[in-house]
Order: sequence, then structure tokens, then C-alpha cells
Amino acid sequence: MATKLYVGGLPYSTQEDALKELFAQAGNVVSAVIIMDKMSGRSKGFGFVEMSSADEAAKAISMFNDQEFEGRKLTVNEARPMEARPPRTGGDRGGYNGGGRREY
Repeated sequence: MATKLYVGGLPYSTQEDALKELFAQAGNVVSAVIIMDKMSGRSKGFGFVEMSSADEAAKAISMFNDQEFEGRKLTVNEARPMEARPPRTGGDRGGYNGGGRREY
């Protein structure tokens, strides 16, 4: 069964192909994704690599965690499920006079 790894500390210039190629040294890479900022379209400096087995994932962690890649120190560990976050609120912030009410 495939195991997903979190990879942090990526240089902002790293492309998904380079990430996949790096982790292929540890075994079969199922997928490699770099997380991008929605507003700017630039890398957020972290991503996820899915290895085809738990043994390959463990090998990747031991090979790459705390190692330097393109001038930055990587953090590699098994990915945890995304935590549920409360929905964002907004709409009433900002605007004229900061959205506050005025009494006359």
C-alpha cells in the first residue's frame, strides 16, 4: 500500500519533476505534488510524495530528512491527515470605516 510523505523546506524554485526524481532514489514514486499559493501561483515551499510501499517511505525518510537539497534543509516525515479547520468568516471586515457602525 502506498505511503504519503510530507516534504517541507523545499526551495521555492523546485519543480514536481525534480522532487519525483530525488525521491526515486529511495524507491518507486507514485506521485509528487508541490503545494502552490492560490493567490500568487508560487510554491509554498512544501509538498507531498507518495511512495509505493511503507518500506520505501521509511527509506526516503532516512535518506532525506534533515538533508540539504538545493541549499535548503528538508523535513521529511509521514504525512498526517489534514486537520479539520473552522470555516473562514469574513465579508464584514474592511470597507468604509473598517466595517464598523457609526451612531449619529
